[in-house]
Amino acid sequence: MPREQYAIEMKGIVKKFGAVIASDHVNFSVHKGEIHALLGENGAGKSTIMSMLAGIYKADSGTIAIDGNFCRIRSPKESLELGIGMVHQNFRLVDTLTAIENIILGEKSNIWRGSSWLKKKKKEIEDISEKYGLSFPTNIPIWQLSVGEQQRVEIIKTLYQGADIIIFDEPTSVLTPDEADQLFQTMKELKNNGKTMIITTHKLKEVMAISDRISVMRKGKMIAQMNSNETTMEELAQLMVGREMTEGISISKYSAGKPILAVENLLVYREQGIKGIKDMTFSVHEHEIVGVAGVAGNGQKELAEALTGLIPWAGGKVIFKGEVLKKPSVQTMIDKGVAHIPENRMKSGLAGSLGIIDNLLFKTYRTNKRTKLGLLKEKKNEEWATKLIKKFDVRTSDLYSPVRQLSGGNQQKLLFAREIDQNPKLMIAVHPTQGLDVGATEAVHHMLVDLREKGSGILLISEDLEEVMQLSDKILVLFNGEVCGVLSRGQADKETIGRLMAGLNEKEGATV
Repeated sequence: MPREQYAIEMKGIVKKFGAVIASDHVNFSVHKGEIHALLGENGAGKSTIMSMLAGIYKADSGTIAIDGNFCRIRSPKESLELGIGMVHQNFRLVDTLTAIENIILGEKSNIWRGSSWLKKKKKEIEDISEKYGLSFPTNIPIWQLSVGEQQRVEIIKTLYQGADIIIFDEPTSVLTPDEADQLFQTMKELKNNGKTMIITTHKLKEVMAISDRISVMRKGKMIAQMNSNETTMEELAQLMVGREMTEGISISKYSAGKPILAVENLLVYREQGIKGIKDMTFSVHEHEIVGVAGVAGNGQKELAEALTGLIPWAGGKVIFKGEVLKKPSVQTMIDKGVAHIPENRMKSGLAGSLGIIDNLLFKTYRTNKRTKLGLLKEKKNEEWATKLIKKFDVRTSDLYSPVRQLSGGNQQKLLFAREIDQNPKLMIAVHPTQGLDVGATEAVHHMLVDLREKGSGILLISEDLEEVMQLSDKILVLFNGEVCGVLSRGQADKETIGRLMAGLNEKEGATV
């Protein structure tokens, strides 16, 4: 195919980070006006390829052609000048600024141009928003917008800056099913207007639904490219991980044991004095996974933080193993046997600049097992860490490299290794597979089910409905800080849960 028919053509791209080859002579091409999915496990090299297109990294060798013209991309500014925009998984927005202010941020001397200039810019942005069906409030701070609305601001920002090629990095990882459907409609509209899109994701159903062509990377190499209508999810999963995937996870018959956690009429306030949790009552037993479903911002964050000692509750009771807790600290909850997989592993779970041993020691470094006379038992701790990373299949070059250099899947497995090693009575897992590939997701699911089999209780908070439905013995659906429905495994389906998540009474169609 002639080069001029490609929006992007990368040939022989090599990128090394020290001794690690992140991109090994990769060839990658994208046709004009298509939606192209780039797949691969965490650490496969797809983010490196996208980062080179976006000007975040520079290729060590190889060639890049945009619209048939060879070029060198040495900075995000040069990338943008070539018509390439990127919608990041973690949005690059200033929370205290409005949507309009975020979009025009960086334009020269805009602060001195007066209200007429701002009105003109506002009109330009609103015209783009209307054209592509991307509505959002323009004059309130970003922090007050929903996650879906914030993503729309990011997309409009790339379009406003003149992007014809848009990279979407894990775009649905923080969206509800309805928001994901809306995004796909937007992508189709962008395609109809001649835009070219690349989507990196781990959700194979979405890939099959939205993409025209697919490229698969593994261990830094491009191993396959095909049309979406010429493959299957099973084939793609096998290409990504290099082995045949199992068909789902097997869960034994539900038989709950003794109660571990009982929450009665819980009341928790969030920022600005708003009730985050209202009159919430539920329980978690031994050998039980209790799933929590709900649109982001309906009390999940406050629930996890209250039960792990990060924030206090204002009313109600929390009973753990028969003991009524009163304003427990984080250390108290750790000592009682509560493990925590936080929503953001690198913000709240791991210290990116420290190595594997230090991160594994966070909760036990004061114990006699790990120290003697106030000094760490270095040799024993190294042996312990080596056994753990082998047991949990954490792939790393050594025990002392910063954990930020690990792939997302290996970071998550390291976090699980630390928490599970303490034999927890209760595991609170928040979005445990967010941003993980199919192989790492499978590993995390097995770890949760193994904990259940051994007698632990698990509170699984996830926005992935398929994950909640697959793993949970019962499901709590949250709306506006309240439990608006409790479903058993047999009762749960996407339609029922979706209605409850939207605040609708399933039988009467009324707002809860």
